[in-house]
Amino acid sequence: MIELATEQKTKPITPRQREVIALIAAGCSNDEVGLRLGISPRTAKAHSDALRQKLGVPRRRQIPIAYRLLTGEDPMPVHGWALGPRPRRR
Repeated sequence: MIELATEQKTKPITPRQREVIALIAAGCSNDEVGLRLGISPRTAKAHSDALRQKLGVPRRRQIPIAYRLLTGEDPMPVHGWALGPRPRRR
């Protein structure tokens, strides 16, 4: 069972972290998150680690589920770049 962090204990999720959540929900790896957001994979992992801590979940793949349970919002936007084709690696 996922034990969610309460909103009172955590800082709010930033717009950038919201973008990371959408990409994780879309199935993107840290490398792909980095490519789409113009950041390094290491920075993408740092965002993921911060989100795991904020949301109180042990695994990266639980981030979108915890976000939805905590906020009631769908982590995947209906339209937008998160659902577009994945960028090609160089």
